[in-house]
This record gives sequence, C-alpha cells and structure tokens, in this order.
Amino acid sequence: MTQPDRFAALFERLAARNEGAFVPFMNLCDPDPETSADVLEAIIAGGADALELGIPFSDPCADGPVIELSAQRALAAGSTTAKCFAIVKGIRERHPDLPISLMLYVNLTIARGLGNFFRAAAEAGVDAVLIPDVPISMRELEPEWDGEAEKAGIKLIAIVPPNSSPEIIDAVAKRSKGYVYLLSRVGITGTDRAAEMPSIREIELLKASNSAPTLLGFGISRPEQVRAAIASGASGAIAGSAVTKIVAANLNDKPKMLAELTAFIAEMKAATRP
Repeated sequence: MTQPDRFAALFERLAARNEGAFVPFMNLCDPDPETSADVLEAIIAGGADALELGIPFSDPCADGPVIELSAQRALAAGSTTAKCFAIVKGIRERHPDLPISLMLYVNLTIARGLGNFFRAAAEAGVDAVLIPDVPISMRELEPEWDGEAEKAGIKLIAIVPPNSSPEIIDAVAKRSKGYVYLLSRVGITGTDRAAEMPSIREIELLKASNSAPTLLGFGISRPEQVRAAIASGASGAIAGSAVTKIVAANLNDKPKMLAELTAFIAEMKAATRP
C-alpha cells in the first residue's frame, strides 16, 4: 500500500526553516473516546508538528505513573483498538497532511494478527508505528515485522537507548523508518526525572549511518529541554507525561483543559524555532 511520506515532508519543511519538531504524545480515548478527539484538536491548534498516539494497554511496561493512569482512565471509559482507530481516522480526515504515529505494545498487534493490524492502522491514516517491546534484535531475527509493516505502507520506528553499541545504532539506523526515537535516559516515561541529552556520539553515529531524523523523548517537560534537544543535534523532541498531566488536572473542567493544552503546546513549539 502506497502512502504519502508525511514525516519526510515534515522534516524537510522544518529543515528549510532551520526549525525543530515538537511532537506531543497522548493516549487515545483519554479521558474518554468523545473527549479524546477534542484533546487532540486542542493539541493541533497549539502547533504540534506531528502526533504520537498511544493505544491504551493494561500493562504499559515502558510507561511511568502518569501515562499508566491515563491508560487506566481510557480503558475504564471503554477504549478499544477499534475506537482508537476511529479517532485517528477522524483526525486524518480533518488534517490530511499531519504526520501521525502510534505507540503501542506488542500484545495489541498480535491480537489482531500482524498484517491485519498494520493494514487497519494504514486505513485509519496512521503513518508510523512504534512498538517498544519489539527491540531491534527481534526485528532482525523475525523479518515479518518489517515485511508486514512495509506491505501496509506503515513505517516501523525503532528506539535507541542511551549508551547503545555502534552495532545497535547502525541496526536501528538501517531499519527505523519515519524517525528514530532517541531515549534521553533509561527507565520509564515521566517528568519526575528530567531528560538527559544524548551524547554527540549517538547522534553522529546515527547520521553516519544515514538514519531517519531523531526525536528525543523521556522526561521532556519544559521549553528549555526542547531547545537543548535540538541543540544536541536531534531533529526534535517528544513530550507525553507533561501533556497528559494537563488532562488529568482538568478532568472536571473541559474548557480549561483544552485551553491549557493549546497554550502548553504553543510554548513548547516556540522553543523549536531559532
């Protein structure tokens, strides 16, 4: 299946303006399926360059307490993979050029069957998928991961953990499509521990291997961290827990929730500009 390369187009536009990318993460269906679409529209209105969206799962092993509680809210409100795809489809119809990636756990892909999952994601308008519990070594041993994603027109993202060996970095550079998720630190997501900037070595090794653009994630919650990520050589930054905290703090005041989300995204996006 042929899909437009929205991530490549985005990074090309930003590079022409000497600008980095700011990509917020949000779990779909949080706090409920109806509000979720409004949350995403508020984020887009703030100037998000792309969206990284989670499909809620009962055992999110890579996520900290803020994202875990978000998944619990969504599941309690009736989140399913089908409902998540429906929200994505609505966003795609309203924003045809916006790059969208999914972050989800391996169980959810296997439950539908790998090929079926990637095809359904593509039909909903998803550009790329990140599965944190499918490491690059697993993809090298089981080529169906890359094969089924490619057949569906989905770009399969890979993660570079801190202090990775040159061999792992090269393998990620060769297989990660759309972008490379560069971890700012080990551990789980969250704002309780600040982001650490990647070493110049990791960025240089990725670039030497002609990798996709890099987005730095884990612990990004302030504009100065976005600026530091871009100064370190990353193409942009991802923030999830800081965005999700705004939803959690305003569950009983939707207008305030949406206004604060838009303002926060605008502030973070401003930090990507020279």
